[in-house]
Amino acid sequence: MAYQERQLTDISKQFQIYGEILHAETCKIGHINETYSATYDQGGTKVRYIHQKINQNVFKNPDAVMNNLMRVTTHLRKKLEDQKVRDITRRCLIVVPTRDGKSHFRDEQSFWRTFVCVEGVQTFESVQTAAQAFQAGRAFGNFQSLLVDLPGDRLHETIPDFHNTRKRFEVFQRAVQNDHFNRAKEVKAEIDFALNHEGIVDVILQATAKKKVPERITHNDTKFNNVMLDNVSGEAMCVVDLDTVMPGCALYDFGDMVRTTTSPTLEDEKDLLKVKMQMPMFRKLAEGYLATAGTFLNKHERSLIAFSGKLITFEIGMRFLTDHLSGDTYFRIHRPGHNLDRARTQFKLVASIEKQEEAMQKFVDRV
Repeated sequence: MAYQERQLTDISKQFQIYGEILHAETCKIGHINETYSATYDQGGTKVRYIHQKINQNVFKNPDAVMNNLMRVTTHLRKKLEDQKVRDITRRCLIVVPTRDGKSHFRDEQSFWRTFVCVEGVQTFESVQTAAQAFQAGRAFGNFQSLLVDLPGDRLHETIPDFHNTRKRFEVFQRAVQNDHFNRAKEVKAEIDFALNHEGIVDVILQATAKKKVPERITHNDTKFNNVMLDNVSGEAMCVVDLDTVMPGCALYDFGDMVRTTTSPTLEDEKDLLKVKMQMPMFRKLAEGYLATAGTFLNKHERSLIAFSGKLITFEIGMRFLTDHLSGDTYFRIHRPGHNLDRARTQFKLVASIEKQEEAMQKFVDRV
């Protein structure tokens, strides 16, 4: 048995899973945590679970992450039950408790949690059809809508200032100035692009400070591959990767959807000629989102919907560039220069959005 299977066998004994582990494999999803799919024999039936090791370098307070996750998934499940929605176990993540009833297991080195595997679904790294864009928008809009009335105290900020674009810009400036890995001279064009866009970084922050844009409970990582689509119908079933669910701005969620659903390429596409914001995809994305989120968004939030796509694409590109300059310590890379490729792709998409931003917002205003 491979090392990871031996390791997962030991980990699985900490959770309320009964059966023999048959095999396990790495899930190549996300940039942050280690994720494994493990198949068990339970009474002659093969059942899959997802084991995940939380990256404590990124999530400094994993207990807060799990507290948020349990509150959110419990509330989502109750809301779906109240709505008499079918197939709830495929529409909301289910956390498997440990043998002593906790949401997670931790030892001196690591922090693990386990989910029931959602079957009969698939994810895509990039949008392939306008119908998929509509499903993505509808899914994340519905996710926000269901959490509008989450009871209890304010959720923990699992990563403080996650979308504080001003602070992200300041971290980027320091990375350029320090240039610890002597990479700045090779990426002057990208650095100049970022510096020339400083004027947009405070727009939503200022609107939030003035209470024009309210605080919501948001997902904060609305990549298209965080929506599971039914294998047969193509319907959005489950929103996953909930580690960054916390207080935030609904616009940031929509902006990241624009980033990850409107271009035909992956976020690390090397051929920049292929990178572009496709208006038909944006229209369907906005229609899907407003079909569910339109019930609670205010007028000012609606007025910044197109802008949010530009802002978040720029912010993520700036973060990739910052990580490249800082030695690739945050986002997992799979090749030299990977974060630089990601940054270039984001900045090319920003330029494409800028050319179409006015038309994008006019469409939103008509929906």
